Amino acid sequence: MSKSVLRVKSYLFAIRIIKLSQYLPSERKEYVLSKQIVRSGNAIGALIREAEFGQSKADFINKLNISLKEANETDYWLSLLKDTGYIDETEYKNLAEECSELIKMLVSSLKTLRQVNN
Repeated sequence: MSKSVLRVKSYLFAIRIIKLSQYLPSERKEYVLSKQIVRSGNAIGALIREAEFGQSKADFINKLNISLKEANETDYWLSLLKDTGYIDETEYKNLAEECSELIKMLVSSLKTLRQVNN
């Protein structure tokens, strides 16, 4: 999984989330939601990387499950930012599509891993 698509996409998504979290306080004077989304948005890729060195297959699966939860939480924060007017529809759609793609990839990976384990 060293250069997997999931690893690369989660890293690039984290970069976009960091840029968003820099924009929100400086341009929109928003501080609380930006801290939440930077935490969950960056946790996705960090957990994927952490999973690579899991102590066992169960640990690997657990880290991917937590990454999936963080992706779902990030989707929530994106929706909240859009619905409160902190980001526009275009920015929301771009980030939400990337987040949704990560969720789908994580779900697919977890399904495959579970099938292999059974």
